[in-house]
Amino acid sequence: MELSQAQYERIQHFLPVQRGNVKLDHLTFLRAMQYMAENGCRWRAMPKDFGKWSALYRRFRYWIAIGVFDLIEKELQSEVIDIKGIKAFALDSSYIKVHPDGTGAPKKKDRKPSARVAAVERQKSILLSQVLTCR
Repeated sequence: MELSQAQYERIQHFLPVQRGNVKLDHLTFLRAMQYMAENGCRWRAMPKDFGKWSALYRRFRYWIAIGVFDLIEKELQSEVIDIKGIKAFALDSSYIKVHPDGTGAPKKKDRKPSARVAAVERQKSILLSQVLTCR
């Protein structure tokens, strides 16, 4: 699935104005983000068709910082809610398993190292005078 020109025009007014000599247009960048979401690849593994991975990453971080993706998401969600006629919705979270470490229990602070670790830690270096007296 690829982002079409009509879909791009619906969200184009949320995108920041490109300044200077920019090689990567917004449509190509959005298609790269869609490719990453679909395939779950690393930044460095992005196809060369989208341009340099570092340019993609910088633009992604900039858009996150200024909230471009949040604006697009809110707009598209409000359109879907208006189309479907949804007035309210609820999520049932009555049964969610949490690992015992994730419950926020207080951590043990007085952990004592084992005897073996303490024995190894006792003598970290040998003084030259000790070596000479042993002979």
